[in-house]
Amino acid sequence: MPSELETGPATLPLTRSLQPIGASGSLRDQAYAALRQAIADTDIYQTREDVRLDERLLSETLGVSRTPIREAMTLLEQEGFLRTVPRRGIYVVRKTKREIVEMIQMWAALESMAARLATLHATDEEIARLRHLFDKFRNATPADHIAEYSDANIAFHQAIVELSKSRTILDTIKNIFIHVRAIRRMTISQRDRAGHSIVDHLRIVEALERRDADLAERLVREHSLDLAAFVEANCDFLD
Repeated sequence: MPSELETGPATLPLTRSLQPIGASGSLRDQAYAALRQAIADTDIYQTREDVRLDERLLSETLGVSRTPIREAMTLLEQEGFLRTVPRRGIYVVRKTKREIVEMIQMWAALESMAARLATLHATDEEIARLRHLFDKFRNATPADHIAEYSDANIAFHQAIVELSKSRTILDTIKNIFIHVRAIRRMTISQRDRAGHSIVDHLRIVEALERRDADLAERLVREHSLDLAAFVEANCDFLD
C-alpha cells in the first residue's frame, strides 16, 4: 500500500516512500526515524491545508502495530513537529512566517559559526567536495534544473554544518533544518534565487579554501539572512 500523509479529505503523497521497518532493534526508534524523514521529505508548505497523519495507514505501511507508531508520534510532538487536535487527529506542524524567519535567523547564526569552525577543522578534500556539488551546473543555468539544484543547495548547507565537526551545533540545528529545508525548496525557484545562490556558494567555498574564517563566517551569515529577508517580504502564504 502506498504511504501517504492526509490533508483534509484529500491525501498528500510523501516525496520519499516509507518502507516496512525491520524486526531488529527498537520498533519505536525505527518508526520515529522513518516518520521524521517522511516529514522532512514532504513539502508541507506547498499547501495551506493541514497535513494529518493517518495512524492506521502508517501502521500498515511500516508493518508494525500502532503502539510504536503512537510512541514515535509522541516523541515527534515533543520535538514540535506534530500537534494533537482533540477528536480530529494528529497533524504536522506548519510554522508561521514569523517563526520561519526567526528559525532562518537562528540557522544563520549557527551555520556561520560552523563555517568559521570548518576553516579550522575541515580537510582540503572535504572542502573540495563542496565545490563538486555544483559541477553539473557550471555549464547550465541552475533554474533549468531546479529540482536537482535545490537538492544540491540543501546538501551544501548541511555539509557546511557537518564540516564544523561540532556535535553541539549539529544537535542544535537538526530540528531547525527540517523547516528551513522546506522553505529553501519553496523559494529557490523564485526571482532567480538559484542563480544568485550558486554565486554565493562559490564565494563561500573560496573563503573556506583560503581558510579565511572571518570572510567565510560573514558570507554564510549574509546568505541566510538574505533568505530570511526574502521570506519576510514575499512569503505571504505562510501567514
